[in-house]
Amino acid sequence: MNEKKVSLTIDGRQVSVPAESTIMQAAESIGIHIPRLCYHSRLSVAGACRICVVEVEGMKNYVPSCCTQVSEGMMVRTNTADLLRTRRDIIELLLDNHPQDCQTCSRNGDCELQSLAEQFGIRERIFEGEKKHFPADYSSLSIVRDPDKCILCGKCVRVCSEIQGVNALSFSHRGFRTNVGPAFDLPAAESVCINCGQCTLFCPTGALTEQDDTEKVWQALNDPDKIVVVQIAPAVRVAIGEPFGYPPGTDLTGQTVAALRRLGFDRVFDTQFSADLTIMEEAHELIHRLSHNGKLPMFTSCSPGWIKFCEHFHPEFLENLSTCKSPQQMMGAIIKTYYAEKQKIDPSVIYSVSIMPCTAKKFEANRPEMRSSGFQDVDAVLTTRELARMIKKIGLKFSELPGEEFDDPLGESTGAATIFGVTGGVLEAALRTAYELVTGDQLLSLDFHQVRGFEGIREAEIALAGKKIRVAVCHGLSNTHRLLTEIKTGQRTYHFVEIMTCPGGCLGGGGQPRPPEKTEPMDRSYYEKRAAGIYAIDSKKVIRQSHKNPQIKKIYAEFLEKPLGARSHHLLHTRYQVRSPRGFTSVREDIFNL
Repeated sequence: MNEKKVSLTIDGRQVSVPAESTIMQAAESIGIHIPRLCYHSRLSVAGACRICVVEVEGMKNYVPSCCTQVSEGMMVRTNTADLLRTRRDIIELLLDNHPQDCQTCSRNGDCELQSLAEQFGIRERIFEGEKKHFPADYSSLSIVRDPDKCILCGKCVRVCSEIQGVNALSFSHRGFRTNVGPAFDLPAAESVCINCGQCTLFCPTGALTEQDDTEKVWQALNDPDKIVVVQIAPAVRVAIGEPFGYPPGTDLTGQTVAALRRLGFDRVFDTQFSADLTIMEEAHELIHRLSHNGKLPMFTSCSPGWIKFCEHFHPEFLENLSTCKSPQQMMGAIIKTYYAEKQKIDPSVIYSVSIMPCTAKKFEANRPEMRSSGFQDVDAVLTTRELARMIKKIGLKFSELPGEEFDDPLGESTGAATIFGVTGGVLEAALRTAYELVTGDQLLSLDFHQVRGFEGIREAEIALAGKKIRVAVCHGLSNTHRLLTEIKTGQRTYHFVEIMTCPGGCLGGGGQPRPPEKTEPMDRSYYEKRAAGIYAIDSKKVIRQSHKNPQIKKIYAEFLEKPLGARSHHLLHTRYQVRSPRGFTSVREDIFNL
């Protein structure tokens, strides 16, 4: 069936586009970028900022191009002198109500409002009036909210509702007192926020940022009485280059290791080692549940935003969660027990840092149950963005750093661990090991393509020792809500389900570098490039299954004894709690299918 198209003229150029297109989309199709602040292609249209207004012949007033549908014969102008003056006026009014602290703001040089001010040549503040003021919220361990920098675009509200299904943010009050924040003006730490940080990727200004823990880490690095160790998550290595001009997906593992040593870290370990450890425990747990009528389906538990979401909104599934800690927390426990014992180091002097693509990992590290080593297992968590700032702070020329290797014994990993960084990767890694543990046969192909991709929910059926094992992969928590609802009602049945909080999995985490200007967060091609980098690392690994990692075999032989054993259960497993679902409302389930 032929798609209906309409013809219109934009700035004197004829264009033919699908009939349901907006003026903004039609303009983009011929290379005209209309400025905007509140619009995002994967969110519902708000039409709030009015910066994208255009002139349409025959219409009395300017119209917002983001939500005005094209029509046959329409005559559009996007850059008349009056339009440019109108946009400039809007930007100047926004600036009038905005703090004058660009030089000290964490978004300096990466702020859409600042970029628009530069684009329109604004050099002074013309309108001077009363400014709104609300106290900043530092209560969350993961995210800082500064309402004074909020321009009320609503992107954070929409991503939290439509993509994540959490509804932790909403508009409150009216007129000049309008504000965005948790229900009842609660501090974020007392709200249903799951700390995922997707709002920090979508926020165009510095109103929502990650909780900056770099100063704590600098203090530890400068403390001669501390042994400071660091671990790097899989998704970090294919994104850390972006703030330094590298294309997304570029593997910069060795350069990142070198940079961390230059920063002063005493030991540099790989979270992929503990990802292999996670697979050993998780695969054995799955096999045990399958053979002993355990609670099914079993859900993965390495994504802390998903865990908190489950605690708030679906506590009926807490027993379905794997009891395995995340790789970050397993590594933290192993560093302060096994590694400290081998190196004859007092674990009280070890300061353990992790570099993660995820803001929720900051919350996870501070959970009271994450102290199985006898200390806080992970002392500080930095996002990929924070690490980039630290590298820039000391003037390292990242592109000129030679590649270096991780430290032993917690630096050796397999390809299975690498793919933890992309949606479907944890499930695929677990299947690579579970299949051979159950059947005793060698897998002919290690690539489970049926669980790869970027659809919101993917499912497959795997033959395992004569039985059909139904598995599913889900990313983005609005999709997760729909999946869990259908599991409860019996519409879907599975044995094993991987759930990742963020769209795309860890490679799309809330702590990852923001895409460059005019490239939106969650742009599929952008994620595909990061994913391609992860799969390329996996394919080049000599060992691609977790149970074949020689250092994993060694740690069991020397210390842990066996998967699901007494010591591994104490150090590497945990339980979770029911949390209040206060403030939860319905979610939009049709918006996200990346």
